[in-house]
Amino acid sequence: MNWSTSFKAAAMASAISLCVTAGSAHAEKLGYPEKEELRFGFIKLTDMAPLAIAYENRYFEDEGLYVSVEAQANWKVLLDGVIDGQLDGAHMLAGQPLAATMGYGTKANIVTPFSMDLNGNAITVSNDVWAQMKSNLPMNADGKPEHPIKADALKPVVDKFKAEGKQFKMGMVFPVSTHNYELRYWLAAGNIHPGYYAPHKGDTSGQLQADALLSVTPPPQMPATLEAGTINGYCVGEPWNQQAVFKGIGVPVITDYEIWKNNPEKVFGMTEEFIEKNPNTAVRVTRALIRAAMWLDENNNANRAKAVKILSQPQYVGADYDVIANSMIGTFEYEKGDKRQVPDFNVFFRYNATYPYYSDAIWYLTQMRRWGQIAEDKPDDWYKDLAKKVYRTDIYTKAAKSLIADGLAKAEDFPDFASETGFKPVQTEFIDGVSYDGSKPNAYIDSFKIGLKTGDKL
Repeated sequence: MNWSTSFKAAAMASAISLCVTAGSAHAEKLGYPEKEELRFGFIKLTDMAPLAIAYENRYFEDEGLYVSVEAQANWKVLLDGVIDGQLDGAHMLAGQPLAATMGYGTKANIVTPFSMDLNGNAITVSNDVWAQMKSNLPMNADGKPEHPIKADALKPVVDKFKAEGKQFKMGMVFPVSTHNYELRYWLAAGNIHPGYYAPHKGDTSGQLQADALLSVTPPPQMPATLEAGTINGYCVGEPWNQQAVFKGIGVPVITDYEIWKNNPEKVFGMTEEFIEKNPNTAVRVTRALIRAAMWLDENNNANRAKAVKILSQPQYVGADYDVIANSMIGTFEYEKGDKRQVPDFNVFFRYNATYPYYSDAIWYLTQMRRWGQIAEDKPDDWYKDLAKKVYRTDIYTKAAKSLIADGLAKAEDFPDFASETGFKPVQTEFIDGVSYDGSKPNAYIDSFKIGLKTGDKL
């Protein structure tokens, strides 16, 4: 039985569930779904978990939705599928809806009512690079490197490459990916210039003035590309950092949790047109995803082993159980044998992880401006207005309140919707010690030593 057939069989089997949902009093209050059969896309990464769990636990079916969940070849194919309507929604990079809406790359109005997770990425370097970095690192009493490891330890290696006339190359998954901005942030904090974009001059390489050359590699191909020597390191989500450890071809040196504690990662994206045509469906999809995120984090991650078993199936992530579990159950392995407790490496619900904060959106926009993807200055209100257009807190709030009303969630597990502004308090836990206030984007951009500032244009 193929994936499509099994989906249809599941849909038929759940007809009774739909009748129950459709007959409930609250279904009338929420409104019946305008579109019941939906196709959602994802990339083979562990942070697509809320989609897999919403499907496997039948949370979509509880909402009267018959969903197929389908892996996509890469982030561009996925985005194009949502834009042209082949997909009704997808697991997306946080930067994709923002970039599309402002017209960087493909122009389309993409919105998100749901943030899929916090943290979950890491930066891995080749064994050769790691051997050179280690001599620059302080060691703890057990003879293991002190963490977090800053890019200061990598700078002598990059300088050596340059002196020998060689290029230092690193992979990331997409030009507007969280991975691109996290890798750039880490490098710049260590005084390694990651390069500029100049779209107004037709240069979208992101390598202008770069000390380290960053380029795109699809996530599942990262380990093989590193092993082939095409790149010297990469930033990617799991399980592709742990895969490098298992294969003995590289060493993860830092997680994004250590670069920016509890940073927002993926989002669930749909077109603005889809939401306008199908508002009830959008709320119901969001309800199902919230429930999945709750399940993933409940009882101190008690369900993670079950989740790993689901994700290891070929139709989802398709990596070995042990590889996925290495970062999914509260640990993270750096150098082989150096496994440490990192309980918040993957966060799906706690810390209000699912709420689409405007300040999260604005952080990514500030990095787009910092590295030239936004070529010219924009006023603070431009950043705020774009964030509010793309990050649909209204849909999320309606979904969450209805779950609380149905007894499926507790009010204390969500932001206080009566007072929530969409802006987090000033965040201070970054690798370089710079504080971030989402209400003052231009002041934040101007605070960095490396990067474009007010008045700069390449």
